Amino acid sequence: MSDFADLARRALRDSGYSMKAAAREMNYDVAYLSRVLNGKQNPSGRLAASLDELVGAGGALAATVLDDDEKSRVARSAANPSRLDAGTVDALAGILAAYRRLDDCVKPSAVIPATMAQMREVTRMFRGSRGFHRKRLAEVASEWVQFSGWMLAQARKDGEAVGLLNDALELADEIGNGTLAAQALNFKGYVARQQNRPQGIARWFHAAANTPGAHPSQRIGDFLQAAAGMAAMGELDAALRMVEKAERLTDKAASEPPPGTAYWLTPEFNRLNMGLCTLALGRYSEAVDHLRAGLAGLPEELRDAPWSWEHKEALRRAAEAA
Repeated sequence: MSDFADLARRALRDSGYSMKAAAREMNYDVAYLSRVLNGKQNPSGRLAASLDELVGAGGALAATVLDDDEKSRVARSAANPSRLDAGTVDALAGILAAYRRLDDCVKPSAVIPATMAQMREVTRMFRGSRGFHRKRLAEVASEWVQFSGWMLAQARKDGEAVGLLNDALELADEIGNGTLAAQALNFKGYVARQQNRPQGIARWFHAAANTPGAHPSQRIGDFLQAAAGMAAMGELDAALRMVEKAERLTDKAASEPPPGTAYWLTPEFNRLNMGLCTLALGRYSEAVDHLRAGLAGLPEELRDAPWSWEHKEALRRAAEAA
């Protein structure tokens, strides 16, 4: 169910490798590689690791491959969702975690088709599921839908993205998960920012920051991004009040690890959000400092992530204006 073949094929294409060139580089038989990349044969662990290394996926591509027990469990639950078990939910959550890591190292275009296929299958299983494990599957399904919306947002398929984020929000509300609800609203704010709609930026990030159950690290980033929207509208006093709210949450956020559904929300990452905020406020030197520190503080495997391009462009603009 991991759609490894599609992911690997697209990642190779985006990395500039033909099938023959990839086989030659990895010292594999091209016929075997062809069968794997066309979904006719499962990859060995060694081949999955070699492909992962070739495209620079940092282990994320290889992690999408299920072992035999996981495949069996998922297949049984897919055929009869009412008999969902814990192992299936664990496997689906593991695949999702791998896809999220892929988002940090490959182009969205390489991940979107498989992401959408996974989302449809997981939500189908959720709708048919019953019993003790249904709530946990609902969390996984909500996150899959949210992640799909995020991927489409990065590809600027805004209408489809917002529709999925609305669906993710409803799922999160259904199970009372504030961190998932806040993240769906946050991604709607991201869409508004790509559309250069300050009112939408302020609205959705402010809603995310005030969502019951949101993690303090989420609230910091959301208040800062809402402040950027307010500043872009000329509402400077309101923007500064939001910055103050974010700053008051700093100690609390530092005392709690970020939620697993928003693992990237470290103090260093929120320097990037402060950079976007101070740029909107016209404090260009501060923006340069925050953006540089935030980018430098990212783990090495995230520094070239596609989503980081927005912050690098913001740094360029701030440096020119400083």
